[in-house]
Amino acid sequence: MKMYSLFIFISVLLACNTASIELPQNLTTVKDQPLTYLALGDSYTIGEGVPEKDRYPNILVEKLNTQTELKWGKPEIIAKTGWTVDELDKGINEAAPTGTPYDLVTLLIGVNNQYRGRSVDDYRVDFELMLLRAIGFAGNRPNRVVVVSIPDWGVTPFADKRSTDKQKVAAEIDAYNQAKKSVCGKFGVKFVEITEHYRRVGAQPEMVVADQLHPSGKVYEHWASELFKVVNSIKFQQ
Repeated sequence: MKMYSLFIFISVLLACNTASIELPQNLTTVKDQPLTYLALGDSYTIGEGVPEKDRYPNILVEKLNTQTELKWGKPEIIAKTGWTVDELDKGINEAAPTGTPYDLVTLLIGVNNQYRGRSVDDYRVDFELMLLRAIGFAGNRPNRVVVVSIPDWGVTPFADKRSTDKQKVAAEIDAYNQAKKSVCGKFGVKFVEITEHYRRVGAQPEMVVADQLHPSGKVYEHWASELFKVVNSIKFQQ
């Protein structure tokens, strides 16, 4: 009888003190962790000539953090001015990203393949392999990958100075983007089209940086807004 009374006393005591028990600080849930974002590309992704805050991956994260209820960490960017698809592949190997699976992966690559005169057929093969790699970084979830179309550099003041055949560049960019979009459709990956808008604004002085070739922050703001529409529709909590 005494043992039973002691058991009851201890049970009541523990119940009364439950509210004061604090869990260790390192016991957080997945829900508390910021979402992760890997941006893959070339000069357009690294933001050649603009401050870090004006890169489109950074602008996108800022929009997501201020306009949605989800919390995103700083984007991890693997990109370099001048990279072709195969050079991006090597760059990824050297960077050895460790965040897999990422909650979001964006991919913008191909303008340097076109600039160097490589064929669309070769690009299609290389891009498909790169897209599969991007899907892998997203935990084999194609719906977490977003591809951005290649902008037409032929509209820029840089192209004017070089007496560039703008019609030729435009036709090749269109062919590249068509191949790119087709591959995305094959794997169910979202494709964001920014090329036509860039053709309308890319020649304006305020839309390029000092080199007269690469976009200014105003252009990247538009790209980030277009990406935001797509990314905001993804159900990240499922």
